[in-house]
Amino acid sequence: MSLAPGPANPPGTSRSTSATIQPNILRYLVTVADERGVDLRPLLVQVGLDETVMRSAALRVSYRQGSAAIRRALELTGDEHLGMKVGAAQHLTAWGLLGFALMADDTLRHAIETGVKYQNLSGAMVVWSAGIGEEDEAFVLRADLPDPAMDPAVAIFLIEEGLASVVTLSRLAVGPAFAPRVVEFACPPPRRSDLFSALFGCPVRFGAPANRMVIAPAWARARMPGRDPVTYASTLEMLDAQMASRRDQQDLLEVLEISVAQSLPVVPSFAEQARRHTTSERTLRRRLADCGTTYEALVEGVRRERVEQLLLRPELTLRDIARRAGFSDERALRRAVHRWHGTSPVHLREQMRTDRL
Repeated sequence: MSLAPGPANPPGTSRSTSATIQPNILRYLVTVADERGVDLRPLLVQVGLDETVMRSAALRVSYRQGSAAIRRALELTGDEHLGMKVGAAQHLTAWGLLGFALMADDTLRHAIETGVKYQNLSGAMVVWSAGIGEEDEAFVLRADLPDPAMDPAVAIFLIEEGLASVVTLSRLAVGPAFAPRVVEFACPPPRRSDLFSALFGCPVRFGAPANRMVIAPAWARARMPGRDPVTYASTLEMLDAQMASRRDQQDLLEVLEISVAQSLPVVPSFAEQARRHTTSERTLRRRLADCGTTYEALVEGVRRERVEQLLLRPELTLRDIARRAGFSDERALRRAVHRWHGTSPVHLREQMRTDRL
């Protein structure tokens, strides 16, 4: 089978800290949790996403923020299949301009291929690829994790959410009768496999080599009811412009993150970063705002990642860690760790060691 891969991460990219993801999943996560009597808004505030920020069309979140919110939501709701519910609650309008392009596309297959091409604009937290299978020209859509070492519960949430959203949006586009030929998950069988069969309307297999959905040729060729070649072409021009802008944003964030990480324990001043980019502080601040972040938030993310790496080294004392991460003393380190994780550095270190066993 030949799969067209989704956009790859540039070498050296830290997808965990860069704020480059549209928060569609988190918005629907809040809605689904509300229906279950769980308010996730205080949780989002803890990771820097208050309600006003979440309403911003320019908002971008990092994998770290998204994963932390999802992990805590799973704990608060106690719903191990929360990802399926979030995927099933979505609509194409949540994807903005990309959703409009998909509705104006020619066939379901081409719409999915368009979604794969522009997936970085959709808020996807998995990596999508698509192509023709080996058997009777069936169309195959595959979902991979951006990081194989991701928290297993978050990983399952993201795969379930991704595949469930594809089925849900396909039914909204080509009709409620749509069903894949088969859906496969790489994870072990869940306790309630009937939930999957009910949602997908087809055989569902677990313990498979990959997470994927197989779509019969007839459904892949199904015409999109709102197809319009002129509208589709003009919309793609705008999407291409957004993609170019997004690449510039990612490049900026990566360069700044690397600069901070290499300079720790000293943090370069914002004025110094502006000089390095041969620009004014005002322009650099505006460019970061366009990325949905600030220099302070970026520094915080790099420091947090450094602290978590250092905590895994048993030979380092908290004083050592505080100094190497650029904190004034242990008290400042403890305040930061409590802000990030709601616990102490000592407890976090024990928890991280246990998780690695």
